[in-house]
Amino acid sequence: MSTTTARTQTHATFVLERDYAAPVDRVWAAFADPDLKKQWFGGGDFEDVEVSEDFRVGGVAINSGTMNGQRSEFRATYTDIVDRERIVYVYDMWNDGVHASTSITTVVLEPTEAGTHLTFTEQGVHLDGVHGPGPEAAAGREHGTGWLLDRIADVVERA
Repeated sequence: MSTTTARTQTHATFVLERDYAAPVDRVWAAFADPDLKKQWFGGGDFEDVEVSEDFRVGGVAINSGTMNGQRSEFRATYTDIVDRERIVYVYDMWNDGVHASTSITTVVLEPTEAGTHLTFTEQGVHLDGVHGPGPEAAAGREHGTGWLLDRIADVVERA
């Protein structure tokens, strides 16, 4: 029996857009305020083990926990922040201690007559099939990110 791991890498880019019936200040706060971010980032059956947020250029965000008996870890470093306009960060994901992916993400906020338009662009490399075969891992990441962006509306559009 071979103990050699098949090494693969699948590159994927996706762009998601959302419109929120809330001003830019409120949508920005959903990313910048750790208490607000906890309301939409994670949750569900995900049990937090470690959560920290240092929202500044060079700061690190960590969200580590378990779901369905598996340990997942998100670790990001903010590389560019333009107040109430743009957030850029790089992040790595691990599944049960195995490196699953590395991504660079850009979030752009623009005011609209009805509130805020958000554009979320992610460019990533999915490694060694940790989250499934390459195309499935990339599609799963896009789907999960869309679900998170939808949850922001619940936080920012409350009266």
